[in-house]
Amino acid sequence: MQYQGVLKKMITESNEAIQYYLDLETDFINVNQLLNKNLEFKFLKYSCMSCQSDKEIYRQGFCKSCFFETPSAGDWIMRPELSTAHLGKEDRDLAYEKSVQLQPHIVYLANSSNVKVGVTRKQQVPTRWIDQGAHEAIEIVEVPNRYLAGITEVALKAYVADKTNWRKMLKNDIEEADLKEWQNKLRPFIPEEAKEYFIENNTLTVINFPVHQYPEKPKSLNIVKEQNYSGKLVGIKGQYLIFEDQTVFNIRSNEGIVVELNIN
Repeated sequence: MQYQGVLKKMITESNEAIQYYLDLETDFINVNQLLNKNLEFKFLKYSCMSCQSDKEIYRQGFCKSCFFETPSAGDWIMRPELSTAHLGKEDRDLAYEKSVQLQPHIVYLANSSNVKVGVTRKQQVPTRWIDQGAHEAIEIVEVPNRYLAGITEVALKAYVADKTNWRKMLKNDIEEADLKEWQNKLRPFIPEEAKEYFIENNTLTVINFPVHQYPEKPKSLNIVKEQNYSGKLVGIKGQYLIFEDQTVFNIRSNEGIVVELNIN
């Protein structure tokens, strides 16, 4: 079978084991059904997620000019504490920024390699945790806007990590931790403006990924540099495809790249 299309973040569905889907415009592929099959990826060209031009992808699926212009790539995306829509201040497009920033946000703890703190829109739970490869997560604060979530994250990351070690996550090298206990430890350090939004009676979410074989020494695939790659798919975790030869392919970090996919 042969497919072609622009890579976009895999769509996920919560189930006993997470279900993954590749949306290649004209084809919608259940990636779980490709486990134990040989996949071949060929790089064809670029297609910016904003302007669709064949310009080299700079970051987050955008060409360089779009990255610095599109509202969906503002600094507040990666640094929520820079959000200003609650003040009526525009960064690039106030209407867009209000639509994203002025909605409920969750500050959470997740464990994918070690305990980390993070921020996501409430409607992105549990998708955000799945994309990070977290095997468990817990909501600790629910606030009405992105700014409050951002300043809470900044305060808490002085005591706990805010990044995932992707190699440990893919190797399934996880430090066991009690997230509820961590939530209570961190409670005193939540900023005053967010203390009233602390979640008392929360539940732990446990996530199972469809992985048959974890890599001991994961090697990240650069499909643009290699031009093509072929390997047997043995697992999917986070936004990574895991292959038998320990190659791993991060679909999300390759958004905006047009590929040909052959399945044998």
